[in-house]
Amino acid sequence: MSSDETRRPRRPGRLGPVDAEGIEGDPDPADLTEAAHTTAQALVHRGRASADPDVVERLVTLVETEGIQTIAALWSGSPADSLPGVLWRLYALRAWVRGDARTVADRYRQGMSAAAVHDVVAGVAELPTATDVVHLVDQVLTGVYTRDLDVALERAAAFCRVVATGTAFDADHLDTVDSTSADRATRSAASLLRTADELARAAELWRTGRLE
Repeated sequence: MSSDETRRPRRPGRLGPVDAEGIEGDPDPADLTEAAHTTAQALVHRGRASADPDVVERLVTLVETEGIQTIAALWSGSPADSLPGVLWRLYALRAWVRGDARTVADRYRQGMSAAAVHDVVAGVAELPTATDVVHLVDQVLTGVYTRDLDVALERAAAFCRVVATGTAFDADHLDTVDSTSADRATRSAASLLRTADELARAAELWRTGRLE
């Protein structure tokens, strides 16, 4: 390790592209786009260049230190076929799973029998608990910074498809007793499938050097 690497700060810098209190009016969209791409590339490069597991852990837990609203403000407007757009979807997925892990685990269990993606989501318990699904999404984000990014994206896509399948089953069950909840579950399943498609597409772009 070089002396420069040894002296690097151990904590990632704040994500905010600008000091909000120092701005009059709305920021320039072009500046926001540039900031989104710059920070996404810097974080991925830092994680993949570091052999320090503490650095990777801090990147995985970025939402806890920076806040989901900060990350959303920076990346949520980025298209799905861009690196910041991909990172936003992965961090939002992680936050959602951690916020309702028991429901996600239940829907994952329901979807496992029908969604043919078991090999991609290898290592998940046969009857996953809330702890198991939280661990899985943490593993996916860890893979972004330590292994092949396309594999991490494919795992995330597969996870979304399994949960989407289970959510659709849940919607069918709810339809006879609570139509409002059934409609909500149906929309959630559709959103998860769309996210799965976006992540799978991003994996293809990364393999061909076109995910920026």
